[in-house]
Amino acid sequence: MKKYDVTGIGNALVDIEFKVTDQFFANNGVEKGLMTLVDEERQNSLMGVINTAEAKKQAGGSAANTIVAVSQFGGKSFYCFRVADDELGHFYLKDLNDSGVDVALVPERLENGVTGKCLVMVTEDSERTMNTFLGITQNFSVKDIHDSAIKDSKYLFIEGYLVTSPNGKEAMIHAKKVAEDAGTKVALTFSDPAMVKYFKENFDDVIGPSVDLLFANEEEAMLYTGKDNLLEAREEMKKAAKHFVITQGKNGAMIFDGDTFIDIEPYKTNAIDSNGAGDMFAGAFLYGITNGHSYASSGKLASMASSQIVSQFGPRLQWHQAKDILGRLNP
Repeated sequence: MKKYDVTGIGNALVDIEFKVTDQFFANNGVEKGLMTLVDEERQNSLMGVINTAEAKKQAGGSAANTIVAVSQFGGKSFYCFRVADDELGHFYLKDLNDSGVDVALVPERLENGVTGKCLVMVTEDSERTMNTFLGITQNFSVKDIHDSAIKDSKYLFIEGYLVTSPNGKEAMIHAKKVAEDAGTKVALTFSDPAMVKYFKENFDDVIGPSVDLLFANEEEAMLYTGKDNLLEAREEMKKAAKHFVITQGKNGAMIFDGDTFIDIEPYKTNAIDSNGAGDMFAGAFLYGITNGHSYASSGKLASMASSQIVSQFGPRLQWHQAKDILGRLNP
């Protein structure tokens, strides 16, 4: 028996989320709808013109959100990451611990530096725009990978954002090899269309012959495969992954279970914030398949969970919400 359902590797960013108008973007030269990497000076200048009193702060990063979701549904998870010995770094550690996620870092062993931050700007149309200063997490490397946790997990979950740096890509490849040698299955998320558009060759190097499970949205699937329609893209995806999920926003999702395609129906919701929807889908789905649920049942759970996430502010469920969703799945 493996100790963990999922071990994740990825960036550690304190998410600072707040509501803005389109005029805010125009006034401050922000490109709407994208994740943009910025330096600390630029991020601080934006922080100076937002109402931080109303901002919501929590431990984030794409893979971290997914790993927390696994834990909230009742799974056992571990996270490999890097934060600094500063106020936000200590906040990050406590938040993960409070979320039931196992980690190797302790406050006394944190390095000097600046913990990464992600400004998540949400407009009335529920679209998210992110400006990210990576801080110390840009140095995430092989030495931050805890091989023992990966070996003792059913799944390794790899965040696609790591492909942007040579040390991050090396860490991804190392973790994948550790997992494969230990009989741990490997799941990868593309994370963002820009990652696929600009770093496709790096993804090819990480994926190698294939991965066990791949998460993508429609745009990412078509960018990666070079196809201009989803039917052709999903056939091409079979070359990269034994199983995969293509999320389709308000239209639900499609899952390839290794033999057939399963259409996952969306759940009606009043979308106000898309931040974390894909991360939540991955977390709920991984919880399901590592805890005795079929691909179809896991997809249903993930669809229910992500529909709840987009109907509220922030990328996480409350603990009671996760319990309620599980209850609806298994009445």
